[in-house]
Amino acid sequence: MDMLLGATLKLGARPARPGEFTERAFLNGKMDLAQAEAVADLIASRSEAAARSALRSLTGAFSDRIHALAHDMLDLRLYVEGAIDFPEDDVDFLAEGRVAERLERLVGALAALIETATQGAILNEGVTLVLAGRPNVGKSSLLNRLLGFERAIVTDTPGTTRDTLSESMDLGGVPVRVIDTAGLRIAGDAIEREGIRRARLEIDEADLVLLVREGGSPETVEQLVAEQSLQMDRLMVVTNKIDLTDRTAGEVAGSRPEVAVSALTGAGIDVLERNILRAVGRNEEAGIFSARRRHLDALHRTQMILERGAEALQSEGAGELLADDLRRAHDQLGEIVGSVSSDALLGEIFSRFCIGK
Repeated sequence: MDMLLGATLKLGARPARPGEFTERAFLNGKMDLAQAEAVADLIASRSEAAARSALRSLTGAFSDRIHALAHDMLDLRLYVEGAIDFPEDDVDFLAEGRVAERLERLVGALAALIETATQGAILNEGVTLVLAGRPNVGKSSLLNRLLGFERAIVTDTPGTTRDTLSESMDLGGVPVRVIDTAGLRIAGDAIEREGIRRARLEIDEADLVLLVREGGSPETVEQLVAEQSLQMDRLMVVTNKIDLTDRTAGEVAGSRPEVAVSALTGAGIDVLERNILRAVGRNEEAGIFSARRRHLDALHRTQMILERGAEALQSEGAGELLADDLRRAHDQLGEIVGSVSSDALLGEIFSRFCIGK
């Protein structure tokens, strides 16, 4: 094959650039940018659900929603700009309520699209799950139980895990990177201190942190959270070793997400997995197409712009400001499908493709 390739190149051919075939299809109008990205997402998919969602985006499910929203936004732009350009008309289009109603419908449709795209991003990019807590509370045992095989060394000696340990798994169709960390305590040597420093870094970057504690621990969750400087908004409490107590496995009623499990026997692990998926926003009914972080960023910017325009319209009747906000929101949607894009953006996207495709 190398000899054949060499002979071909001598005759004037050249190797294809990363993503060149898909890039040509986009530049020649055969697919939009969201569909082009779905090609790479399909190739890189790490679960059956992710592959199916990427295929739906490739066939235009995501793009159709974007184009429909952009069409409605353009119609409203024309309506608002017409009201500004022809103020001598008898009817005050901005004040009669129709603009506010149509804008409200746009915001609602955008919110629904963001929810669905979030599901696609979860399937496409996966989530990072970090196990945190004091030494010897069963973090490594819980990691092994979630993975279904013995990945981490488990002993009764505190401080056995001295570095972060990462492994990938498929949880309900969602790619999950599970990270076991060193037990958080006042370390006695330099190696353990470095492990705890790395644990802190992983906790700060995690999508969800499982705070693991023993079932018979006298400390309250609030004490552990304060002691280990954890953020409650990305935290789920896992009360482990209930096989040594009289506690029942499953969800624990209270003001915060908490699940009682036994990593040793497996009791409550199925409930924990369902709660993890719920906490990261996974909804099996909603994940119908793949999406990327840049798509979500553009949709959130669109939402922010529209909400600001609606507020200006309501408080000041500022049609000119609303018209400008609608134009900029329309451009944000254009960035997703490539009708508005820069060469730098295209270069960044297609450079991450495999060679040729």
